[in-house]
Amino acid sequence: MLNHTPNEVSERTGLVVNPAKTCQPIGAMYAALGIHNCLPHSHGSQGCCSFHRMHLTRHFRDPVAASTSSFTEGASVFGGSANLKTSIKNVFSIYKPDVIAVNTTCLSETIGDDLPTIINESEVPEGKYVFHANTPSYVGSHVTGFSNMVKAMVTTFSKKEGPCNGKVNLIPGYTEPGDMRELKRIAKVMGIESILFPDTSGVVDSPMTGRYEMYPAGGTKVEDLVDSGNSLATIAMGTFASEAAANELDKKCGVPAHVLPLPIGVKGTDQLILELIKITGKPVPYELEEERGQVVDVMTDTHHHFHGKKVAIFGDPDHVIAITEFVIGLGMKPIHIVTGTPGSSFDRQINAILDAANIKANVKNLGDLFTLHQWMKKEPVELLIGNTYGKYIARAEDVPFVRFGFPNMDRSVHSYFPVVGYKGALRLIEMISNALLDRVDRDAADEDFELVL
Repeated sequence: MLNHTPNEVSERTGLVVNPAKTCQPIGAMYAALGIHNCLPHSHGSQGCCSFHRMHLTRHFRDPVAASTSSFTEGASVFGGSANLKTSIKNVFSIYKPDVIAVNTTCLSETIGDDLPTIINESEVPEGKYVFHANTPSYVGSHVTGFSNMVKAMVTTFSKKEGPCNGKVNLIPGYTEPGDMRELKRIAKVMGIESILFPDTSGVVDSPMTGRYEMYPAGGTKVEDLVDSGNSLATIAMGTFASEAAANELDKKCGVPAHVLPLPIGVKGTDQLILELIKITGKPVPYELEEERGQVVDVMTDTHHHFHGKKVAIFGDPDHVIAITEFVIGLGMKPIHIVTGTPGSSFDRQINAILDAANIKANVKNLGDLFTLHQWMKKEPVELLIGNTYGKYIARAEDVPFVRFGFPNMDRSVHSYFPVVGYKGALRLIEMISNALLDRVDRDAADEDFELVL
C-alpha cells in the first residue's frame, strides 16, 4: 500500500508501473524494415520475435516478417552460435533476402554471444549481407534500439569512395512511413537529391496488388547506404533516435552532421528548411511558402480553441520534445511531460523550451504512466497527448485524448499521414482542435449546441 496523502506524488526508484516505452528489439526491427529486401532477425527465443512482430503489425495494420534463432534450453545455457549460423543459412536459402539485420535480445545479451565472430563464421552468399546491432531489452527503450540499428547501418555499409555526390542524407528518426514520404517530398520540392535511411515507406504501407510480396518495393537500397558516405551532409532529426548514426557517419566518412529536432510544427519545419538552404544554397519554392502560410492562417483562425489550455504529454523523447514546442506555439501550456526513454538531455531540452515560454511543468525521463496519472490527479489538464496506452488515463480522468506517436494500436490509417512538415502541422492542429471541440459539444447545453466557436 502506498503511504501518502491523496495529493502527494511519491518518488519510486525500484518499480515501474505501466512503462511509457517498449523494448529495444522492436525499434531495431522497425529500422531494419527500412532497408530494401531486408529480413530482420531476432537472436533469441521465438516468443521475443513473436511479440516484436505482433506489436509492429498491430500498429501498422500490415504483416511484419522477421526470423528468429529460436533459442531452446540448450542455446539458453550454452549459447546461440549454432542457432544463428543455421538460421542465416536457412533464411538465405528459403526466404532469399539481400540483407539479414540481426538484433540481440535479453537472452543472447545475457549469455554474451559474440555476434561479429558468429556472423563472420557463417555461410553468407556472394552479394548478400548480414549485420547486427546489440539491443538488450533491459537497457534503454525501442528508441534506443532504433538508434543502435541505424548506427549499425552506417558502420556496416557507408563508404567514402568517390567524389561528393551532391546529396543530403536524411535520418528521419522513429517516424511513420507517411512522415518519411513527406520528408522526401520536401527535399524533392526544393530540388535537393537526398538519401533517406532507414525508409519504411513502401514497406509497411505497401499497396494491395493481389499478389504477396515478402519484400515490397520500398526501403533504402544498399547502394544508397554505401553512397551516403559521399554526401554533402547529414541531417539527423531527433537527438535520441538519429544523432548517433549521423555522428558515426561524420567520424567514419567525414560527412558533416547537422542534428535538429523532429520537424513538427512551423518552427521545427522552418529549422529543417533553413538547414537545407544552408547546406545546398537552394531557394525555398513557393509551394512550401504557401503551405507554411496555410498553417499560420489556421493557427490564427483557431487560436481561441487552444489559448491557455493545460496539456499532459508522454511518449518517445524526440516526439515529446517536438510536440511540446508545437503546442506552446498554439498557445497551450504543457504542465506534465514524460518519456519512458532514459536520458538527461531530454530534461535539458524540454526545460529550455519551457523556460523560453515561462512555463512551469513536471518533467521526467525514464518515467511511467502511473507517475503521469498521479500528476494529472494532483493538477488536472484539459488535454492528454500520447500513444494508445494513454486512453486508460483519459477515460479515468475524463480528459480529451489525442493519439500521437508509437504505438497506436486502436486506431487505423494513421501511419499513412505525416505529422512532420507543414502538412503534418495542419493535421495535428485538426486532431487537437477536434478533440477539444468534441468535448465542448458533449458538455454544451441544448440551447448552445449549435453555436460555432
